[in-house]
Amino acid sequence: MATDHDATAPTEAPVRLLLPQVLPALVVGIGSALLFLGVSKIAEELQSVLWETLPDALDVGAYSSLWMICVLTATGVAVGLVVWKVHGHAGPDPASEGLGGPPLPPAVVPGLLLASALALAGGVSLGPEQPTIASAIALAVWLGLRAAPGAPGAFWASLAVAGTFGALFGTPVAAALVLSEALVGKPGRGSLWDRLFAPLIAAGAGATTTQLLSDPSFAMGLPPLTDPGWGDLLAALVVAPLGALFGLLGCYAFPHLHRAFGRLRHPMLMIPAGGLLLGLLGALGGHLTLFKGLHETEELVGSIGVYSSGELARMAVVKLVALLVAAACGFRGGRVFPAVFVGAAFGLVAQALVPEIHPAVAVSSAVLGVLLATTRQGWVSLFIAAVIAASPAMLSLLCLATLPAWLVVTGRPQLELDHEGNALR
Repeated sequence: MATDHDATAPTEAPVRLLLPQVLPALVVGIGSALLFLGVSKIAEELQSVLWETLPDALDVGAYSSLWMICVLTATGVAVGLVVWKVHGHAGPDPASEGLGGPPLPPAVVPGLLLASALALAGGVSLGPEQPTIASAIALAVWLGLRAAPGAPGAFWASLAVAGTFGALFGTPVAAALVLSEALVGKPGRGSLWDRLFAPLIAAGAGATTTQLLSDPSFAMGLPPLTDPGWGDLLAALVVAPLGALFGLLGCYAFPHLHRAFGRLRHPMLMIPAGGLLLGLLGALGGHLTLFKGLHETEELVGSIGVYSSGELARMAVVKLVALLVAAACGFRGGRVFPAVFVGAAFGLVAQALVPEIHPAVAVSSAVLGVLLATTRQGWVSLFIAAVIAASPAMLSLLCLATLPAWLVVTGRPQLELDHEGNALR
């Protein structure tokens, strides 16, 4: 994601080199946000038809077991057709794709976005981040190299990543954290802030566009922690690594599940089979375990005390398995949003078992641990956990809780495979 123009350039980029980057950064940031909002809007409209209009017309329960199984299986068939027949096959195997990567050919983008929108609408346990970022990179690099052939593709890619992260989270902070982590140790001219200058503009433009046209929020309405004590610190230090261990269970299982679906060989077998399994899991875990998980997490957290520890544990396990199935069988989507639900449910299990733990400590610490295990993005995991807590007093606890959780996950299998199907470490 580096924005290097020339390794031999001066160590400090002067203003005359930074100012020309402003307009491209604004254009890419706004474009990335509009791409994200457009896909999300199409998915929401289709979701309304599948889960409200059609059940009402057929006089069936929108979240009855039969309807969930039918819709998710049909979604698998629809996505399978896109992967099979649409040009570019909706991009490479999503099990081996992270947030970013080399730019795809622009002709792949329509199929990738269509597959993602269908999965989002149909209730698949994946988020919009990976397909949206991959599509934004493809379009930004393709158009950018034609508009300014002298700028390297990595420059345009970094703007697309930053703009999309800003749009996804409604703030440029997450993009700054991701890019600063990616730039560590990479050669390039100028200071870190010189190299972040244009991406931060793109992230700010993407975030502002989303805020003006939508209402992004990771705040879950948790009661704020105003005066943390030693008990809160102990709880965070215990819950975060336990959440990381729970997330790691999925990381260890992922390559085996991917190989099992791979034996079916054809997308019209793999993805519909995955859809059927997701429908059965939805019937087992309930409607909160469907979809990408952001609104469902808010609903779950807003009902503290309603569900027993057993019910919460069931939802955490079902959602984790659903995330693994969706990512392993070939559905296109990201893993951050459903992992947040997994962490929130796990944290509420801890809070239900030990009521003395403050809900904000339990939920945000568990989300931190699960995200560290499933993404290995330390800064983003910390950022999301802190935003969910919505309490400045939690930040110091989460920073400390990151340390034992990171010791649990470092060097362990990731929720991402190489092109031979082996887990990355």
